Amino acid sequence: MQNRLFQNWAYATPPIALLLIGLYPFIGTAIALPLFLSLPVYMFHQYEEHDDNRFAEFLNGMLGADKKGLSPAHVWIINVIFVWFFLLAVFHVASFMPSWSVLVAYLLAINGVLHVAWAVKFRKYNPGLWTGILLFFPLATWIFVTIPATLTIHIVSAILVIVLHAAILILARRPA
Repeated sequence: MQNRLFQNWAYATPPIALLLIGLYPFIGTAIALPLFLSLPVYMFHQYEEHDDNRFAEFLNGMLGADKKGLSPAHVWIINVIFVWFFLLAVFHVASFMPSWSVLVAYLLAINGVLHVAWAVKFRKYNPGLWTGILLFFPLATWIFVTIPATLTIHIVSAILVIVLHAAILILARRPA
């Protein structure tokens, strides 16, 4: 059962994303709309990225056979436990300290930049590229433009998101 969950979770993301968008008027009004939209937008990205385990196969192929790479369980833990609950935690904090919304903008922007960098480096599509460009960049910009934050919050947010992405790479690069 666990293997099916780890292998098929991405197929639930589009309907859940649409449900969340429809629920915003009822449950999300305590936080800014662009921040709230980050979770369903991220879910659409996760579907593009993880349908048929495409991102793990891309990353593992990029790393080579001498590295452990990411398993379906790693992908599930990273995306469901860390991303979804990370976003929910930011929603909670932003309900009384809105400036921390930029943390989500950095999560979106840095993830999008990584997808674009891989596309340029390898001169081909990588799973998550289109939603990174078409959804992440505009939404991150909307958050940056509409929610003011101090320079300290910007710096802390950017560093935290870079560290989170580095941790994933360190996990994937373990020797086989």
